[in-house]
Amino acid sequence: MACSLVQFCYFQDLPAARDFLFPHLREETPSGAARRDPSKSADWEDDGWGAWEETEPQEPEEEGTTCKTQKTSWLQDCVLSLSPTNDLMVIAREQKAVFLVPKWKHNDKGKEEMQFAVGWSGSLNVEEGECVTSALCIPLASQKRSSTGRPDWTCIVVGFTSGYVRFYTENGVLLLAQLLNEDPVLQLKCRTYEIPRHPGVTEQNEELSILYPAAIVTIDGFSLFQSLRACRNQVAKAAALGNENIQPPPLAYKKWGLQDIDTIIDHASIGIMTLSPFDQMKTASNIGGFNATIKNSPPAMSQYITVGSNPFTGFFYALEGSAQPLLSHVALAVASKLTSALFNAASGWLGWKSKHEEEAVQKQKPKVEPATPLAVRFGLPDSRRHGESICLSPCNTLAAATDDFGRVILLDVARGIAIRMWKGYRDAQIGWLQIVEDLHERVPEKVDSSPFGNTQGPSRVAQFLVIYAPRRGVLEVWSTQQGPRVGAFNVGKHCRLLYPGYKIMGLNNVTSQSWQPQTYQICLVDQVSGSMKTVTAPFHLALSDKKSERAKDMHLVKKLAALLKSKSPSLDLMEMEIKELILDIKYPATKKQALESILASERLSFSCLRNITQTLMDTLQNQELESVDEGLLHFCASKLKLLHLYESVSKLNSLDFHSDTPFSDNDLAVLLRLDEKELLKLQSLLERYKQESTRTAVRFSDDKDGVLPVKTFLEYLDCEKDVINVKKISEEAYVALGTLFFWKCLHGESSTEDMCHTLESAGLSPQLLLSLLLSVWLSKEKDILDKPQSVCCLHTMLSLLSKMKGGIADSVAKWVFKQDFSPEVLKLANKERGVENPDEPKEGINRGFLEELEVDMDLGATPDFLPLACQQFPCSLELDVLLAHCCWEYVVQWNKDPEEARFFVRSIEHLKHILNAHVQNGVALMMWNTFLVKRFSAATYLMDKVGKSPKDRLCRRDVGMSDTAVTSFLGSCLDLLQTLMEADVSRDEMQAPVLDTEDAWLSVEGPISLVELALEQKHIHYPLVEHHSVLCSILYAVMRFALKAVKPLSLFDSKGKNAFFKDLTSIQLLPSGEMDPNFISVRQQFLLKVVTAAVQAQHSVAEVRDASEEAVTTPFWKDQDWPVLAVDLAHHLQVSEDTVRRHYVGELYNYGVDHLGEEAILQVQDKEVLASQLLMLIGQRLAYALFHTQTREGMELLARLPPTLCTWLKAMDPHGLQNTAVPIATTAKLVNKVIELLPENHGQYSLALHLIEAVEAVSIPS
Repeated sequence: MACSLVQFCYFQDLPAARDFLFPHLREETPSGAARRDPSKSADWEDDGWGAWEETEPQEPEEEGTTCKTQKTSWLQDCVLSLSPTNDLMVIAREQKAVFLVPKWKHNDKGKEEMQFAVGWSGSLNVEEGECVTSALCIPLASQKRSSTGRPDWTCIVVGFTSGYVRFYTENGVLLLAQLLNEDPVLQLKCRTYEIPRHPGVTEQNEELSILYPAAIVTIDGFSLFQSLRACRNQVAKAAALGNENIQPPPLAYKKWGLQDIDTIIDHASIGIMTLSPFDQMKTASNIGGFNATIKNSPPAMSQYITVGSNPFTGFFYALEGSAQPLLSHVALAVASKLTSALFNAASGWLGWKSKHEEEAVQKQKPKVEPATPLAVRFGLPDSRRHGESICLSPCNTLAAATDDFGRVILLDVARGIAIRMWKGYRDAQIGWLQIVEDLHERVPEKVDSSPFGNTQGPSRVAQFLVIYAPRRGVLEVWSTQQGPRVGAFNVGKHCRLLYPGYKIMGLNNVTSQSWQPQTYQICLVDQVSGSMKTVTAPFHLALSDKKSERAKDMHLVKKLAALLKSKSPSLDLMEMEIKELILDIKYPATKKQALESILASERLSFSCLRNITQTLMDTLQNQELESVDEGLLHFCASKLKLLHLYESVSKLNSLDFHSDTPFSDNDLAVLLRLDEKELLKLQSLLERYKQESTRTAVRFSDDKDGVLPVKTFLEYLDCEKDVINVKKISEEAYVALGTLFFWKCLHGESSTEDMCHTLESAGLSPQLLLSLLLSVWLSKEKDILDKPQSVCCLHTMLSLLSKMKGGIADSVAKWVFKQDFSPEVLKLANKERGVENPDEPKEGINRGFLEELEVDMDLGATPDFLPLACQQFPCSLELDVLLAHCCWEYVVQWNKDPEEARFFVRSIEHLKHILNAHVQNGVALMMWNTFLVKRFSAATYLMDKVGKSPKDRLCRRDVGMSDTAVTSFLGSCLDLLQTLMEADVSRDEMQAPVLDTEDAWLSVEGPISLVELALEQKHIHYPLVEHHSVLCSILYAVMRFALKAVKPLSLFDSKGKNAFFKDLTSIQLLPSGEMDPNFISVRQQFLLKVVTAAVQAQHSVAEVRDASEEAVTTPFWKDQDWPVLAVDLAHHLQVSEDTVRRHYVGELYNYGVDHLGEEAILQVQDKEVLASQLLMLIGQRLAYALFHTQTREGMELLARLPPTLCTWLKAMDPHGLQNTAVPIATTAKLVNKVIELLPENHGQYSLALHLIEAVEAVSIPS
């Protein structure tokens, strides 16, 4: 828990950037030499600069610039800027610049890491001879709801020697350019929004400040943000339309002319500040004397600090607004100076114009607004000292400045004084770290309960100053204001320290809290290793030694670590010292860290570990609850429980236990149900297996005694509440843990009953113990086969560990899942036991069972013991019990991997085969509440948000599975809800089952079985389940047919929406009565869209099937009769069912499936309306045959038709036909069908008669 230098990124090809910026180095230096072998050019640095730093008070004369020096120090001659979100970096020199973007790539070791690669490179200068002097990478906040608070894109701001400030995109596209002053730009700095830490702190506005040799310009952040977004949008539109004329929006800025100072090198914009009444009176007295008067409310001022010469630091104060002067006697003077400092519309825009216009603009520079004079209020005068840089702290209260004497000076911004100085840091580069205290790591104190909320108060903030001394190649971290150095790192002499000092532009007090991107406050660029590093410092290092309990705790932890490594002659004395040390530690997190190191020690005995943990536990329990950390208390309790378990297991293994009854071959034969001949045959096979098998078993040093060190034991197990689980460990470690528990038991040297009881009472589940036991058995089978008694011990332990109610069915269900048996197989196996003949050999039964499976069901061979298991456990493996467990096992496995949709489908199959409706209802309701309702609601809200079937990426993000899996999931949910409703109806007609238990398990106490739990479920509210079934059908249709422009929840009113995703057993207020016609219209459009998509899918599948025998239909189509489902939905959604049926008939004829259309006509009630609709379709078919074939016979036929019919046919649009290849004879049948449906007095009856003649005339030539 000390300062650390963390490497977080690499440069993919830094020499390529160097070669582009320094062409003369490219010709003489092989690629990568500057980065890989810096020692060749470091001699001059070591002998000259390093020695001078210690002895000479003055800087040596600069030698001639050589390529040899530039090869290692070229980065010092460049302008660097890094985005605070680490998504862009700029390296510029003279007119050229390189934009670097991060990419995730695999390194030489195959590990994925972030690397900065060249994204764009080129020249930035527009005017001849201008060079880059400063650059900033400012991330702009996204305006989208889905990414609130996140960066949308990054703008690169570049200042030039010509005075221009230009703004670029990440791809080097110029957005806008501004000439604010004709002098060179010295420095660019940015301030973004920060939430005030205290109510009295003034909220600062965002701004971009630009420093010139005698002026400073501040651009309002909000205006800049809007202008950049508008320019970027205009550039995108212009690129799409090919337009070059761009009109940039206006930009608001202020321009101050800094007076009474010789030279300015750097600046810091502090922001708006308000003087306290005392400071206001003090300032008035200093400036106006005792006659000065002040106003009641102190004015707001913008503060600026500059570094340079005469004075070394200058403090400037610009009054905000012109209405509130600072002093009465200087009000007129101040007001006159500030009148021109109001927000001005920026002039001199450079747009994208033609070449001739560009040349004319370049020849005539835009008008530059004059600056408002601003005199220095005061400063730190030092005629010999020249400032080089200044860096403002994140809290805006401190600033660090460097000078040409090699000093780093810490300034108090509010008081305007120097409070600290560091010597010996020539050419230093500085930055800041701000660390927020974690409230959970505070020392718990005894405090009275407060009615005003949190008694701990807000989190404290620590400021650390980071100084990089390139002459010495050292990076140091100092605690401010009077703290010591808390960290130092040797980093080399050719690095660059980057400190942005800002975050994302465009945030406010709401959006800044929504999402925080991963940012590094400070970054060290190491050109030698081609890497980027950041500094981290824990909060406690900022605390003074007197107040720092953390510093004392860290000292005690170091002392404890040294004690654990030492060789103490007396373990008792060491135990006492360790207890004293761990009890003296105050912080809970540090105390937990100390206990972890103690338990991980190999030098301490078990009794010592137990005593230390018990002492700490007793101390925590004796304290008051308010002052005890719950996490530490639970950690101690869990470790103490594991230590007691280790002690109990060790005692059982150490006891001298021998079975009273000797074990013989006859006992083994009875146990295995074998006769003497079969036993001898089995023994000979085992002997041959032991001799021929070359399998190497897993071996451990302490296998014989089943010993496992307590340190390893604690590493393998994890205790949560009352349950003990095994961590993710290797197979060898798993076997070692099982050996500790069961090796002595398998050899008959330890009591199996006592061991199983001890392990289960400690919190180890029977399933876990069975897995450990079998892993030991399989890994040490050779050793176990040498002792036949081990088989008896194994049988006893299996019986003990399988005593859980439902354990047999649960184990068989896991096996069924692995074999993936259908419910029919289970039904046959269960039926086989009922027809068993006791006199018939068991082999015959199994053979007949297999033959029945193979012949009747074509399911292949099934293991023999499935029907035998049902005979052995007739109650535990009763059909409904087994089906319920299989159903649950499949859905559990599906929940682990939702992409395996077939697991959920198989689970529903088992659910449907459960005979008793009470069990079926309970299991289905438990499945819905445990696994389905959360994913179902997530899918609903996602589809309602996007208004269509969501894409795969969105499905994986919100629902946790792919779009294909979501479709199958919704179909299975629909089956489950329908099964649930059927079970609710059937349960009234049958009684709940009586669960029997085999005699061997009558006295067993354990957790309640799955079937018992299902029978305890409440009755569902049928209308609510039906309501969910309607929603599920809608969602399933949207996903199945990829429908668009559908918001599922918009089909329901407020009552319907509020009832969704509630407990299915609760009574909810559901829609009733007449529905709003607008809802009915939207619902009807949706249902018609579903019918159209269903017919289209069926027709397309049929075409593909005819074209290729290998074509496979989607697995969802055969499961649902969508037209029937659409009619059923129409009934629930109060839509006319006949309208849906008529649309279905029309779509069938539209796709040319006339034979199916004739069958569907029988279901339609209003056949007269249907006939009119079909008449239009006949007209479309004839119009296509006559007008689109353009044959001579067709034209002659058209001339013979009645004029009324010709006019009607010409008005038909055949483009809506989905199948134009329908034979004319089929159309003739349709015309006859329409005449049958139309009454003679119908207005279109005569038209139908004319159509008969037309169809007959068309069919004659063919």
